[in-house]
Amino acid sequence: MNSNQNGKEVKLVINIAYAMGNQAASGGQAGGSQWMGLLPLVLLFVVFYFLLIRPQQKKAKQQKQFLENLKKGDEVVTSGGIYGKITGITNDTVTLEIAEKIRVKVLKSAVVTLAPKGE
Repeated sequence: MNSNQNGKEVKLVINIAYAMGNQAASGGQAGGSQWMGLLPLVLLFVVFYFLLIRPQQKKAKQQKQFLENLKKGDEVVTSGGIYGKITGITNDTVTLEIAEKIRVKVLKSAVVTLAPKGE
């Protein structure tokens, strides 16, 4: 009985191997389904590009342009929450007057936005 069962298992393995061989031998049909398998990945990448990557690049470009257009006299807010008026500016740093005769030097990249008018 045991040898009969082993014979069935061997036939099953041979049949599976034969079926797999036929699938690979058909060539053209199997190749098309492989490309269809990549389609969801491509669509996922396109969605990520338009929902995540592109808006982030656009925001970074706007922030870079904002930093390039800073000038003396602008009232700004830093990433640390410090409000101040620009009294000096270099390529990398900005000097802010945060109170009368009190000045701090911060990185230009720490400037986040212009302060709202009236503050």
